[in-house]
Amino acid sequence: MKQKTVQKAPANYVGRILFGNFSDAIKERVQSIIVASENMEQCGYPLMPYLAAWNEGENIIWYEYTGKRFIELLGCTSINVSRVFREAILDRRVYRYTDPAGYDVEEEILTRQQLSGKRIDLREEVKKTGQVEAVYQVGLPGGRVIWLKDQGRIETFPQDKISLSLGCLTDVTKEMEQKDLLEKIGYFDELTGLPQRKIMERILEVKIGERERGHIKDFSFLMIDIDFFKSVNDIHGHLAGDFILEELASVMLATKRKEDDVGRYGGEEFYGICQGAVKSGKDFAERLRLKIADHHFNYQGEKISITISIGVAAAGELASLNMTDLLELADKRLYKAKQQGRNRVVGE
Repeated sequence: MKQKTVQKAPANYVGRILFGNFSDAIKERVQSIIVASENMEQCGYPLMPYLAAWNEGENIIWYEYTGKRFIELLGCTSINVSRVFREAILDRRVYRYTDPAGYDVEEEILTRQQLSGKRIDLREEVKKTGQVEAVYQVGLPGGRVIWLKDQGRIETFPQDKISLSLGCLTDVTKEMEQKDLLEKIGYFDELTGLPQRKIMERILEVKIGERERGHIKDFSFLMIDIDFFKSVNDIHGHLAGDFILEELASVMLATKRKEDDVGRYGGEEFYGICQGAVKSGKDFAERLRLKIADHHFNYQGEKISITISIGVAAAGELASLNMTDLLELADKRLYKAKQQGRNRVVGE
C-alpha cells in the first residue's frame, strides 16, 4: 500500500508537528490550516489567524502558525511569539449569558497571575466545549494597551495526544474602551438598564449647544415621578418595588420614539428628552402617562396599579438657557402635578 506523504513545510515554519514524530493525519491537518490561513491573510481580511497546539497535561502552548500582523503587533518573531504574547497579556475576559433569554451577561476576569496557574484547567475546559472565545487585554511595546478578541475551534488528536486550536484574533480595542468608559461614568442603571443621570447631563449639554448654534429650534425635558411609590414598597415589599421600576422602564422604552430619550434620574424618578417646544414635550409625556396607567403590573400573580406624574419644560421658555434652570422648571411643574392630584402632566 502506498504511504501518504505530507506536503513540504513552509519556508518560515517554526512549529513542531510537521518536523516531529506525529501521525500523518495531524500533519496533513496542520498543513491544510497553514495554507488556508496564508490565503486568508493575502485576501486582506482584518483578522489575525493562528494555529496553536499543546500536549495533553502540559502547561506549554506553542504556535504552528501565526499571522504576520499579529507578529508585527507584538514586535517579535515567529519563534518567540508564544512567550511574548503570554507575557504581554494583562488579563483575560470571558462573557457568558446568565439567563435563558440572553439579557444578563456575566464577565469573568482572570489576571495574568491567575492565568499562569489555570492554563491546564482552561485548556481542558475548551477541549470539552470544542471552542475558544475570550478577550485579552494586551500591553504592547511602548506602553500601548490593546484588546484582542480570540475566537477559535478545538480539534483533538488522541493518537498524538495533541490538541489544536485554530482561530483568529480581532482587534476590538475601540469597543472595549467604549465599554470601560461607559462603566466608569455609570452609563447604565443596573436595575432598569436605562441611561443614568450623568448621560442625561451630557445629552442636555449637546442639545443646548445645538440650539445655541441654530441646529435645532427647541427641545423639551420631562421630569417623571412614580406616584405613591413608597406605599408599593411598604405594602408589597422592596422586591416588588424593584419589579415595578424594571417594568416601568420597559414600558417607557417601548413607548418612546427613536429620537426620544428616557432614563433613570434617581430613586423612583425618571427623565425624558424630546425634540420640539413644550407642546411636543407634553404630547410625549401624555403618551408615557397613559401607557403606564393602562399597563398591568403583575408581581407574583398580584396586580399592582401604578401612575406617574410628569413636569415638562422646554428650552425655549427660558430667557437664558442653562441646564440648572431647565431642570428646576421641570421639577417645579412636577411638584405642581403632584399638588393637583397626581397622574397628570403639567407644562407651562
